[in-house]
Amino acid sequence: MQVIGGSVTEVKVNRPHFSIVRQCRLVGLSRSSYYHRPAVETEENLRYMRLIDEQYMLTPFFGSRQMTRWLNNQGHNLNRKRIRRLMGKMGLWGTVPGPHTSRRHARHKIYPYLLRGLVLDHPNLVWSTDITFIPMPVGYMYLVAIIDWYSRRVLSWRL
Repeated sequence: MQVIGGSVTEVKVNRPHFSIVRQCRLVGLSRSSYYHRPAVETEENLRYMRLIDEQYMLTPFFGSRQMTRWLNNQGHNLNRKRIRRLMGKMGLWGTVPGPHTSRRHARHKIYPYLLRGLVLDHPNLVWSTDITFIPMPVGYMYLVAIIDWYSRRVLSWRL
């Protein structure tokens, strides 16, 4: 048996007096997996994969929808599901913009960072507080904690 990337690729018949069923059972492989031969991509799909790869190098942000639109504009009449399958086979995914959690509203006041340049050399100089909720079987409870920045100890907490 040869294992590559966690999948079984071949069972070598070393013992002709063992049946295929028994050999597969010994290595934990189903018979259908033993007889299965992966389908080979058609020449047409390989041509489309080459086009997708070339375009992806120019526009790595293209997902399957934009890639389908681009290929259809080039004169190829292709389905998005086919493009998605081919891109997935090649490991190509469009980049997705992340959440914009740091954008501030224009009217929000900007407060100065009072701790910039402050040297924390002893306890009880700077404290911070945090509040979070804890899910319970019925509803939830709030947890409030006060933390000393120097020692990183929880000074107090309440539920």
